[in-house]
Amino acid sequence: MDKAPDHVMEIFLQPGEFYFGDRDTRIRTILGSCVAVVLWHPKLLIGGMCHYMLPGTRKQRRPGELDGKYADDAMLMFMQELAQSGTRPKDYEVKMFGGGNQFPGKDCAASMSVPDRNVDTGHQLLTHHGFTLKAESQGGTGHRNVVFDVWRGDVWVKHVSKGGLGNY
Repeated sequence: MDKAPDHVMEIFLQPGEFYFGDRDTRIRTILGSCVAVVLWHPKLLIGGMCHYMLPGTRKQRRPGELDGKYADDAMLMFMQELAQSGTRPKDYEVKMFGGGNQFPGKDCAASMSVPDRNVDTGHQLLTHHGFTLKAESQGGTGHRNVVFDVWRGDVWVKHVSKGGLGNY
């Protein structure tokens, strides 16, 4: 991963946050059981990242109120950005990361764990909205550091339990 050009704005996403920007942006986050979805438009050099914590939305939502903690709301936030930019899901390269087990050794056999549900929900929502997944790094144990350079579409991921740095 290269040093960002001096004019680039760096954004760090906390759990539940969302950001969509232009070529002058680098977006970072750290994931455990949470999931990040990254969208990049290779012609317009725009894109964004969400960092959702939970697969489903809360029971009550006021009209127009979206909460990036939830996968379905985060996807609706992306869809709003696409509508504003006049783009379509098929125009984007899509990558998904996270869903790591933070408590290895705990028995989750009775039902899918939160990380597994987060990943499964992400796949379902991407398909539902017409996106095609290009790359992913999910599951396992430990956490991931994710860096997305919007100006060129590179996503760098370091999965700490694996110790490797990869460009997705």
